[in-house]
Amino acid sequence: MNISYDAYRVFFYTAKYRSFTLAARALRNSQPNVTRTIKNLERDLGCTLFLRSNRRVELTQDGEKLYRYVSVAFEQLQAGEEALLRDSGLDGGILRIAATEVALRVFLLPVLSQFRARYPGVPIKLLNGSTPAAIEEVNKGLADLAFVTTPADISEKLRSTPLADVQEVAVCGGTYRSLTGSVVTLEALARYPIISLGENGSAYRFYAQFFADHQVPFAPDIEVATADLILPMVKANLGIGFVPASFLSEDGGASVYPIDLAEKIPLRKVCLVESAQHPATAAVKELKKVCFAHSPSVGLVP
Repeated sequence: MNISYDAYRVFFYTAKYRSFTLAARALRNSQPNVTRTIKNLERDLGCTLFLRSNRRVELTQDGEKLYRYVSVAFEQLQAGEEALLRDSGLDGGILRIAATEVALRVFLLPVLSQFRARYPGVPIKLLNGSTPAAIEEVNKGLADLAFVTTPADISEKLRSTPLADVQEVAVCGGTYRSLTGSVVTLEALARYPIISLGENGSAYRFYAQFFADHQVPFAPDIEVATADLILPMVKANLGIGFVPASFLSEDGGASVYPIDLAEKIPLRKVCLVESAQHPATAAVKELKKVCFAHSPSVGLVP
């Protein structure tokens, strides 16, 4: 079947915006041309892709199925175009970064601030997610670098560089303030409701191992999607949380109290993850220089 790239491009934007008018605007085309292209595409494919109404268009089941494939294809094409732009030089490049919430707040924000001040012409795309998700973005070529927290599974295709240590602490709200002022064992702490990141993330694995090392079961009562949700839930007295110590100074420590654990929480690390197979672009090289200058763990810039 010989259907043009332009036809699928028109379909992609129409499906994305659910509007012929908005699609035409994004494509810098006319609405009649967009409508005609969609009708021709439906004729060639032998199915109806959109249900029309006065204000919007909605995808049919066939349209939804086609959009799942077309959107992935366009995402990859866009990534390829951006890669070529990045290779053309620093000022013409685009820097794509995947980062966890902890890595972002503990290490990456001042790095990005300095990089932005030096190179204001370089666009930055920041993808936020768990450690496994950030690493997968680099694996797929959708991110140039990932900034993650350990533990992290690094394949042979990737390279990891430790950048900073992260000391985490157990914290509670006012309802559980009786836990402060004296040393508390992990076994005693486990009797209280625990707030944790989801089991698909590295933090869950880290604390599951920490508890197991001390023969204490790890059974969180509440699981959250991102680290920035833990402190608000602790403040609301929903349970005990574990957060980087620096989060408390950023937050001012209001209504949140550190718990002195008998068992010391091991250090976690913020790591930079990159491809070991593809050469770094000019923008990536410059960002790494800024990272290493900020890192107490890296002595010399490679």
